[in-house]
Amino acid sequence: MIYETFREAIQNIWSNKFRTFLTMLGIIIGVMAVMVIVGLGNGMTTSIQNEFADMGTNLLTVQVMGYGSRSVKVKDFYELVEKNSDVLGDVSPNIRMSGTVKVGTDDDNYSSTSVEGVSEVYLNMAGYTIAQGRPLNYVDMDANKKVCVVGDYISRVGYGGNAIGQSIKIGREWYTIVGVLEAKIDDPSNQEGSSDDYIFVPYTTAMRVSGISTASSYAVLVPDEDNISKGKAIIENGLQELLHSDSGYMVISLSEMLDMMTSMVNMVVTVLTAIAAISLLVGGIGIMNIMMVSVTERTREIGIRKALGAKERTILSLFVVEAGTTSALGGIIGIGLGYTVSALATKVLAVIMTDMTITVIPTVGSIAVAFGISVGIGVLFGYLPAKRAASLNPIEALRYD
Repeated sequence: MIYETFREAIQNIWSNKFRTFLTMLGIIIGVMAVMVIVGLGNGMTTSIQNEFADMGTNLLTVQVMGYGSRSVKVKDFYELVEKNSDVLGDVSPNIRMSGTVKVGTDDDNYSSTSVEGVSEVYLNMAGYTIAQGRPLNYVDMDANKKVCVVGDYISRVGYGGNAIGQSIKIGREWYTIVGVLEAKIDDPSNQEGSSDDYIFVPYTTAMRVSGISTASSYAVLVPDEDNISKGKAIIENGLQELLHSDSGYMVISLSEMLDMMTSMVNMVVTVLTAIAAISLLVGGIGIMNIMMVSVTERTREIGIRKALGAKERTILSLFVVEAGTTSALGGIIGIGLGYTVSALATKVLAVIMTDMTITVIPTVGSIAVAFGISVGIGVLFGYLPAKRAASLNPIEALRYD
């Protein structure tokens, strides 16, 4: 009986292919939209997590603005970290340097290149690996040496991959390249302005060249990620004692930033998914409408079935199965279209967002939920027309022309 009911539902759908397709359109669009939006959200979340993993989620970023005439000396900050070595690990002042970057006698400026003064432990803290030469060391800091470590982009484009021992001009000063970092970006054409387009110099040299006596930014490593909150509190309390104020500094936890950004992405995805799900509701209304038309068109058929002994539940199941089958077919087409659009969106995003890789990945859960809701809506909205068909008076139905 179930097989015959399903077979007849397929025949009725096939006999009105174009009308059925238009009826399924809302379901198709709804399922596709839910898949793509959830996939985009997952891709963004994964990309953000990868970016933060490269920077290190166990790093604390400290900004010291000072309070009035009071400021925090580099020596004082190092002492604060050393006093709490059971929680806090390595520390590095971070000093952004301004000025144009020129390679040799090349007249072209590397305007996207970032130059930063750091300590000898920063490269390891930030997850960089030396590909050629050596990293910065304590002697470079102590002697204010004009040496630097450059990213793969500078070495490859400016020196043809042979940057060790060469000179590079930053602002008015010339620096000797002692190390080259391993590339972080796979595509060489997309390295400009990325984490491969960096120059690191000793922070003491950066302070001298920039004419400043202290650093306003620090990176602090917390070896145990479970102690992130504790480490943050220690630094905040220490800076408050040094500045006698709680408004002259800011301590940012990358793990907290990651959680916040992930929550924001999830919230946006939830809202967009709810909006996309409205298409499923519209599709359900379309199915109810077409089933009402189908009942009207098949009134005489229903009367004949009842005259031959068909029970109400048989007529009811006939139309409910047809409505559920229609929405299920729409869901299957929507899944196929969702995968196609997801793959296309991944390629488009790769062209648009060169510095960030986002892969639109539809999840099995989102597909199952979208398909289940589409079938459920079809059955739900098909029940009312089916109930109307089942309750028709057979004599009046036979007289219907």
